[in-house]
Amino acid sequence: VRQEEPKAGVLQAQRPPALIGGDRYDNSFAAAVIAKRLGYLLPIYRQEDMFAECGLYLSRSTLLNLQEAAERVLRPFAAWLADLVRSDSCIGSDDTSVRLLLPEEIPEASRDDPKSGRVREVFEAAKSQGFKSIIAKMWAYRGVSIPINVFDFTVSRHRDGPDLFLVDSGYEGTLLGDCYGANTGIYIRSNGLIVHAACVAHARRKAEAALGNHEAHAKHLLGLFRLLYDIEDESRGKSSDERMSLRQRRSVPIWNELRSYLETEMTDVLSSDSISDARNYMLNQWQGLTAHLEDGNVPIDNNQCEQLMKQVALGRKNWLHLGSLASGYRTARLMTIVSSAVRNDLDVAVYL
Repeated sequence: VRQEEPKAGVLQAQRPPALIGGDRYDNSFAAAVIAKRLGYLLPIYRQEDMFAECGLYLSRSTLLNLQEAAERVLRPFAAWLADLVRSDSCIGSDDTSVRLLLPEEIPEASRDDPKSGRVREVFEAAKSQGFKSIIAKMWAYRGVSIPINVFDFTVSRHRDGPDLFLVDSGYEGTLLGDCYGANTGIYIRSNGLIVHAACVAHARRKAEAALGNHEAHAKHLLGLFRLLYDIEDESRGKSSDERMSLRQRRSVPIWNELRSYLETEMTDVLSSDSISDARNYMLNQWQGLTAHLEDGNVPIDNNQCEQLMKQVALGRKNWLHLGSLASGYRTARLMTIVSSAVRNDLDVAVYL
């Protein structure tokens, strides 16, 4: 540029708006804080010491403010990821416990927040018993075909958790999970729009737990499950139609043999035996356990979704508890983005 030009000189691009006041920390700094906490499972108090080693003496409140400000920016994106998962034909679901500190004042129920009624009910019950904290729940919803993991936070394990996420959102498809009542009854509560597929691994575990109680029956059941899983191994990499065809030809006869064995060969077991618990579980949940035979997109078990609970459990081991209701919701939304990035082999900090 010639010097006589009025715009001659060095020009600087406009800086992006700061997440918190003072304009000292850009988005990459906030991304690093979130990636360390939820990707590398380093709680804020440890990050405070790590940054101090680098000459950055930041208080925990500053780091928390950065995380909170970033979550407000990312909130619509986390909601969009939840909608994306609900477009999948099959969703795996599981939950695990997290400790939540009770607030001094119980928040009022609000029509704009469908969770607020349950929150107030649970908080009031805990306060009346003199509790300082409660055992809340972190739920995971894993798309089977769509590679997105969504986390949701509730103050209890009541069925309104999956109902709000799936039924009230108009989801139509298959919910893959354990045989907890919120899952098994979702077909009725959704007017038949959502089908429950039971995790076969849970049934197998019950047979395995009975090895010391009735070895002959338990070994026979485990042998049949091994054959079923051998077929599933064969079906890897195949299309949905090819997988369903394989299941119909080879898995259905094994399931028929399993049913026959439960009904005719295990009449000698006592109701107090653990093998009886395995038998009753399989017969009572038969429809859910065999739902995958009718849909090649439905996995035989929910193991991959259950493994997501490790992300919560390891974090819980480090940050010990959630300090507020808002923190529970915030953590769930941020975990949705971080866990989905990990699932897609992305660098979490760069992605954020």
